[in-house]
Amino acid sequence: MKTKTIKIIYWISTALVSLMMTFSAYSYLTNETIKQAFHHLGFPDYFRVELAIAKILGAVLLLLPIKGQWKEWVYAGFAFTFVSAFIAHTASGDPINNRVGPIVFLVVLLLSYFTYHKAKVKSA
Repeated sequence: MKTKTIKIIYWISTALVSLMMTFSAYSYLTNETIKQAFHHLGFPDYFRVELAIAKILGAVLLLLPIKGQWKEWVYAGFAFTFVSAFIAHTASGDPINNRVGPIVFLVVLLLSYFTYHKAKVKSA
């Protein structure tokens, strides 16, 4: 695959993950239905706020051209978030549509992760 194609796939998938995480963080902080959903899942209210802040920070770090292991930590944190969301929705008996979203975004996150590393190797 060409370097340009890899970079395009990287930026599209990364932008999608960052936008989704920013939107969900905003919803966590402003939407009463989301607050009730966290209670339904058995999580305390402060966890919703912590998760919203972490999602905003992660979305920003994912988009910035930073060096070091920060991006690896963001990818890992988002992967844990998506897997945990799937498990929480499954364990609470939520309908399938509540369980599919985290898995879809996990796939998009993995696409971003692998193209990020592939673009780094090709440009080195």
